Formats: sequence, C-alpha cells, structure tokens
Amino acid sequence: MPQFSPCLTLRHVRYAVGSARSPQGLKEILRGVDLTARSGEVTVLLGPNGAGKTTTLSCAQGLLHPSQGTVALLGEDPFRADAKLRARVGVMLQDGGMPQSVQPRALLHHVASLHENPWPVEDLVERLGMGDFLRTSIRRLSGGQRQRVALAASLLGRPEVVFLDEPTAGLDPQSRQTVFALIRELREMGMGIVLTTHLLEEAQKLADSVFILKDGEVVRHGSVAELTGAGSAGTGSTDGAARRMVFTAARTLTRAEIASAPVSIELDGGTDNAPGATWMTSRLTGPAQLRELAAWWELIDMMPVEVRMEARTLEDVFWEVSAA
Repeated sequence: MPQFSPCLTLRHVRYAVGSARSPQGLKEILRGVDLTARSGEVTVLLGPNGAGKTTTLSCAQGLLHPSQGTVALLGEDPFRADAKLRARVGVMLQDGGMPQSVQPRALLHHVASLHENPWPVEDLVERLGMGDFLRTSIRRLSGGQRQRVALAASLLGRPEVVFLDEPTAGLDPQSRQTVFALIRELREMGMGIVLTTHLLEEAQKLADSVFILKDGEVVRHGSVAELTGAGSAGTGSTDGAARRMVFTAARTLTRAEIASAPVSIELDGGTDNAPGATWMTSRLTGPAQLRELAAWWELIDMMPVEVRMEARTLEDVFWEVSAA
C-alpha cells in the first residue's frame, strides 16, 4: 500500500476538566493520546464507552483545546483555525447538530451554497438513497435516514478530511453496504477519513489503521492484520501470529478444570456451561499450546466433540483490551 502524508496528528494530547482546587478535583479525560491519520486512508477509533473517543475527536476538530500536547489538522492548529481550514474539513453532524424542522433537501442545498465547488446534491442523494424522504422534516426521519442526511452534509464541501461518527448506525444491511462503498470511493479519491464505530465487523472491513482507546490512552494501534496477528506484528501488536481456537465440550466443565486450562478459555457466544457448550481461546501462538491443550483434555478426561481454528478478529482484540 502506498504511503500517504498525515492529514491529522495528535501528539501527547491531554485534556482535563475541573480544577485541582475544587472539591471534585481535576479529572483527566485524555492522558497523552498519540494518533496519526493519513490522506487516502480510513482511520478507525475504537474503545468502550468513556474511553475518550469523543473528546479525542473534539480536540482533533478544534472544538476543544488540549490541556497539553499538540494537534495538527492539515498542518494547522484546528482550535485557532480560520474559515479556510474549516472549508477543507467535513464533520458528520448528529441529531443535535441538524435543524429538526428543516427538510433534508433544503438543508443540503443550503450547506452546498456555503462552498465554492460543492459536491452535486442530487448525486449524493442518489448514492445514499435519500430520494424518498427529501421532503420530510428531519425530526420525522428514522435514525438511519438522519444518518444518511448527516453523512451527505459532511461531504458536500468535497473535504480533504472528514470525521464520521457512527456513520452506519441505524442503517439496514443494504444501506450499510451503500455507505461502505462510498467510504471506499472517498478513500480512493485521496480523502482522509477518521471514523468511529461500535460495529467491530464494520471496522475490520473498512480500516487501514485502528487506534483502540481505553481510559484516555491509546492502548493498541496498527493495521487490522497487525492487531489480529494475521500479518507481521507491528507497533501496538504483541500477539505475533495468534489464532482463535473454538472447541465444543462433551460435558459440563468444573471450575477447577477451567482454572487448570493451560490457556485462558471462555464460553463463546454467551452459551451456558453445559454438554455441547462452545468454548474459545483467542491467544494461541504456536503448536506447543495445542499440545498443552490436548494434554489438558487428557488430564480432565474429556474428548471435545468438535475443534476448529479461526482467524482472530478485531472483536477478539477489542474485548481483550476492554477486559485487561
């Protein structure tokens, strides 16, 4: 993959609220975030609720000023930026950012009028399948319809960088694939795309680079292949060629048996610990661990009904980070 220039960099960014002299004290939301997004790539931010994703994006967009550290958006400090920089950046508005009584057609044409060379409104309407609800007020739209309007509005100015917050939330599978295709097209056009999502399968399909936040810090980052161990390990990945193994137990496992397993195992998919339960481990790195598992099955006198190997997914990595 060609190397593109950074369109966004955060270096040692900290953000705190409150005061050390107040009864509540100083609460640090971000604790030294380092992040780089590149033009022509999709950069995905992941993290549990409260990890600092929204605050990170707010600092990146210039809505908040970091307590410490630096932010460069297209080479400029976005907090002190003028209208020229704003015109080069697209931000996907959520419900609170769109006038509820306005119809999508009027809103999109108004936003387009603010730019010198806007993306044709009708083209985005067709691409995102919005023709059926253009004359319905935004307050009456479904969540998925509002998402499409917000996405279209963020792209009308043909930005060099676009921030997309949960762009497919509430969409049906067909509409989601339409948005996926558009995001891939934007990437091919050289646009830098910074995206947040709770849909980990979505992130795995779209991301060129992933940053996982927890408690205000980036705890893992890299390509999907690096993070899952499907390729060569890189910065932020310590798993090498780790794989996921799933086995079906012939009987209920005791607590002592589970504790004695040579690698950490857990029930897969919310199944109960009963005969036929599916167990998984996501950190197998070599044949030696398979031998240890076989020895463990012999020790507890249980022959699995089924055993299969699967590639680790971004979801596996995310839950490992969240549980740590």
